[in-house]
Amino acid sequence: MNTTDLKTFSRALLRVKRVLLSVTDKSGLEAFAGSLNAHGAELVSTGGTAARLRNAGLQVTDVSDITGFPECLDGRVKTLHPSVHGGILARKNNPADMQTLEDMDIRPFDLIVVNLYPFRETISRSGCTIEEAIENIDIGGPAMIRAAAKNFDSVCVVTSPDQYQILTGEIEEFGGIRYKTRLAFAREAFSRTAQYDSWIGTYLGSTTGELLPPRLTLALDKSGDLRYGENPHQEAGVYGYQHEMIDCFHGKQLSYNNYLDVDAALNMAALFKDDDPTCIIIKHTNPCGVATAGSLEQAWHRAFETDKNSPFGGIVAVNKTLDIDAARAIDSIFTEIVLAPAYSDEALELLRVKANRRLIIYRKTELLKTSWNTRGIFGGILYQQSDLDNLDLDSLKVVTERQPTADELHDLIFAWKVVRRVSSNAIVFARNRQTLGIGGGQTSRVESSRIAVEKAVREQLDLENSVIASDAFFPFADGIEAAALAGAMAVIQPGGSMRDQEVIDAANRNGMAMVFTGKRHFRH
Repeated sequence: MNTTDLKTFSRALLRVKRVLLSVTDKSGLEAFAGSLNAHGAELVSTGGTAARLRNAGLQVTDVSDITGFPECLDGRVKTLHPSVHGGILARKNNPADMQTLEDMDIRPFDLIVVNLYPFRETISRSGCTIEEAIENIDIGGPAMIRAAAKNFDSVCVVTSPDQYQILTGEIEEFGGIRYKTRLAFAREAFSRTAQYDSWIGTYLGSTTGELLPPRLTLALDKSGDLRYGENPHQEAGVYGYQHEMIDCFHGKQLSYNNYLDVDAALNMAALFKDDDPTCIIIKHTNPCGVATAGSLEQAWHRAFETDKNSPFGGIVAVNKTLDIDAARAIDSIFTEIVLAPAYSDEALELLRVKANRRLIIYRKTELLKTSWNTRGIFGGILYQQSDLDNLDLDSLKVVTERQPTADELHDLIFAWKVVRRVSSNAIVFARNRQTLGIGGGQTSRVESSRIAVEKAVREQLDLENSVIASDAFFPFADGIEAAALAGAMAVIQPGGSMRDQEVIDAANRNGMAMVFTGKRHFRH
């Protein structure tokens, strides 16, 4: 808007003389409406909102008394009328508009208080039918919100109970609503209706099996501002439904990089069954040690053995209730973030001693609902299904002369879960459901393997009779030769290389077992 345009807008306070209220979320309604009424505002309302206000002892005019028509079609039509929308859209600083209202016997509104049918909450319920979803698509509400937001110079629109206190405080202090508040609330209103429509469009697309819509709309609530992004010179915020998946109930606010690490830890934790006590240590979004054992304490010690340098200042995630023994083990080094589905009272008492350490409860069932993810690139984003597929044991194909033993098969499955969360090209050595060496993020798979072996040697971990997992196929036999030389006896990989037979022959020469999964798990 340029300077000339601004001259057509009034910067005067908006005195609230007449209010239209029609809300689904009725929290705080009576107190808010009572405050408006006490300041001289006439209350106009619909259906359940009007009944609620009358029960609170407030005098209310029904919308049907203004329109001259009763609500009909099970409430689908009640506010779609010139007497309502004319009163919302009339420009108070436009004499022609005000004359039209007078000629048509329409009175203007000053404040519109509307929130929408609970569409997202409805479709989130188990067993929701398409009929239920459709009935929770609000029509009149968005129409009034958009009308009031468009005419913010003359009308203020309130779309959430969170705004009630701001507005009542402003009226008490200034005697009306300031221009900048009306503008801010209008912006919020358009954001809400855009988000609402995006939920509906996404849901309707899902009912047809459409995976990649022709137009992708992302309308997410801001969870909070962050101190900065990956680096201090970058502005950053976090948006979405993280609060439905995690609760950071102790310690400092999570940073941008913390969120990335937490995401990596949760994606791996989701792969392990609750009855297999597992500990995952993450640093810079990559696992530096993972182990499954008889207890979480044992699992932490075995995970820590993989790499005793990297875990300092890292993140620890477990897949069961964190007990005091595991808490003591974690507390033995500086750990910045701890994630668990639950904590024992004794563990909490110990871990809370360090005021800045973040403690997080995560909800595993919610993690598995995150079926799509996005990534920003030049000029737009990439959008893909999340890599959440569990390994189908029936799809495993043994391609070597030697079959893997039962113990080797368990270790191969364990290593496969870990390798899919390591930056590609990824290599993981494991034995007895413990990582022995992890290499990734290299331009060569052989280089990743060399790093994994070097880490195992540094930590004095024996690789004899270990297994090796690769996130993608081995393009040459040299990777298998190197793994055999290090002591590996079984391999799990996707397969699919034009040189698969050469790789299989190398495994056979070294007496190794090899299984193909048929699925690649690159993580760039």
